[in-house]
Amino acid sequence: MNSDNHNDNLFFYNIKVKTIYGEDFDLSTLKGKKLLVVNVASKCGFTTQYRQLEELYKEYKNQNFEVLAFPSSDFANQEYSDSQKITSFCQKNYGVTFLIFEKVSVKGKSIHPIYQWLTEKNKNGKKNVSVLWNFQKFTVDENGKWVDYFLPITSPKSKKIVKWINS
Repeated sequence: MNSDNHNDNLFFYNIKVKTIYGEDFDLSTLKGKKLLVVNVASKCGFTTQYRQLEELYKEYKNQNFEVLAFPSSDFANQEYSDSQKITSFCQKNYGVTFLIFEKVSVKGKSIHPIYQWLTEKNKNGKKNVSVLWNFQKFTVDENGKWVDYFLPITSPKSKKIVKWINS
């Protein structure tokens, strides 16, 4: 079996996710787009990265690029428990217009399948990675293939991320 192939049940676009409003979202609608997947939190020292994420999204959304934000309380319980508070916070403080999904766990026993795929080599075919804190970033290419990850301290508008979007 070619290492670039994935079992259907491990394929990125088959993962089930819900929007922040609790609606099913079909990841296959993002085929052909480069994706920056980020675990976010409203009460974190890195929360100001929302502004950079929004700027990046606005600059590149017409070039087949999307930001996918997954709120999480896995690190110091720094996210609101209420979805409405999360969306209100993001829109009021940072004017967020990119995709925000339901609050998920990004590590541990209750890890969401999308984060299993992002962090486990046996699912993404590339690398095992631990999510170390809020605002860790993962890049997924236009074909749903895992590309790379960036630590929380990395700016969403870093040269490496922008270069990848433009490649």
